[in-house]
Amino acid sequence: MTTPDLPEETQAERIARLEEHIAHQANTIEDLSDQLAEQWRAIEQLRSKLDRLTERFLALEEGAVEAPAISRPPHY
Repeated sequence: MTTPDLPEETQAERIARLEEHIAHQANTIEDLSDQLAEQWRAIEQLRSKLDRLTERFLALEEGAVEAPAISRPPHY
């Protein structure tokens, strides 16, 4: 897969540039993958906390006494 109209040195430089570009992209993909994994862990922690808080809220709501009926104060 050589291009006949390009000198050999230019092709070598082009290949080196492409390899450098691919290495940079691979590094970027790995960084993004690490960030995604970290965000997923944070989401799972937040989901777990939300579930626990929801359970506590529902338990408190079930145990709460009904609000007294609004009536006129005794001094009226």
